Amino acid sequence: MSALSASEVESRLKNLTGWQVESGELVRTFQFADFRAALRFVNAVGDLAEQAGHHPDIDIRYNRVHLSLVTHDSGGLTAKDFDLAGRASGVA
Repeated sequence: MSALSASEVESRLKNLTGWQVESGELVRTFQFADFRAALRFVNAVGDLAEQAGHHPDIDIRYNRVHLSLVTHDSGGLTAKDFDLAGRASGVA
């Protein structure tokens, strides 16, 4: 899968609330009521990632979960990143 162009990234980003591009990665921090809720979200994202065969970097800090997506073997952001971001937002 080839990396998206800058204009394609900008276009797709408009459809993802709360997501942004930082250092070439698609990122968002989600906040939950408590640690258990954050873990439930991480487990749900883990299931989505396994189904997609595409895995985000995940950082958990008590009730905050930071997701970072990039398709390393394509050298940038691809449709896979935006698809998984949208699905992750859907389970939040």
